[in-house]
Amino acid sequence: MFKQRIVFVHGAGPFGAAAWPRQHGMALKYDALFLRRHGFDPVAEPVESSFEADTAIVLRSLADDGRGAAGGHVVAHAEGAISAMMAAVQRPDLVFSLTLVEPACLSLTAELPATAAHRILMEPLFDVRHELGDDDFQREYVRRMFAVDLHEPASTEEKRSARRLRLQAPSWEAPLHIVPGVPTMVLTGGWEPLYEEIAGYLTETGALHRIAAGGHRPQDSVEGDRAIRSFIADVSRSHSVQAS
Repeated sequence: MFKQRIVFVHGAGPFGAAAWPRQHGMALKYDALFLRRHGFDPVAEPVESSFEADTAIVLRSLADDGRGAAGGHVVAHAEGAISAMMAAVQRPDLVFSLTLVEPACLSLTAELPATAAHRILMEPLFDVRHELGDDDFQREYVRRMFAVDLHEPASTEEKRSARRLRLQAPSWEAPLHIVPGVPTMVLTGGWEPLYEEIAGYLTETGALHRIAAGGHRPQDSVEGDRAIRSFIADVSRSHSVQAS
């Protein structure tokens, strides 16, 4: 039986399948691909992020799989939502739906108050990121973003994670545009005005908006996982009817 594809795009933290623990079971019904963005590798040293390279990774994952099938649903978290939207703008024919979880699409809402305040807070840190050590940048980033103190990275992977974070380009620099005609749902945790502001903007352009518990990772909650599965199932049924 042919399975529609779902491509999962992680944010700045865990990557690959580790970023989507509650969604692993969707592979029973869909052809699920858990991507690694540019510079995210379990062994290789991290490199500077690239919106364009991430977009190319998403588009390759949606290309013809050798069975004559192309396209699929894209589920993206935080910074991963940038390349998901860019892919949908470039090739809307390949993107059946977009699910954007706490999307860091700040360049869309640059003039709105919560986004402007966030940039004022974070831009000075990004301006000096190449002058700071990985640990110092990560500690200050987490303090400013989440108002918590972070312990010193101890393991090799924790140190790589700190470097990856420092090498991420500021999300407000992304060349984003609204995606016309692609069914879109935004899932937020209801905890941070920045993400609710972005969700509100996207809702005004036609997206659905759902809120679930879980802070910055609402996809890990029962309600958030249910919202993702329900939205994709609804679009999948509609797409199957149109294709028949």
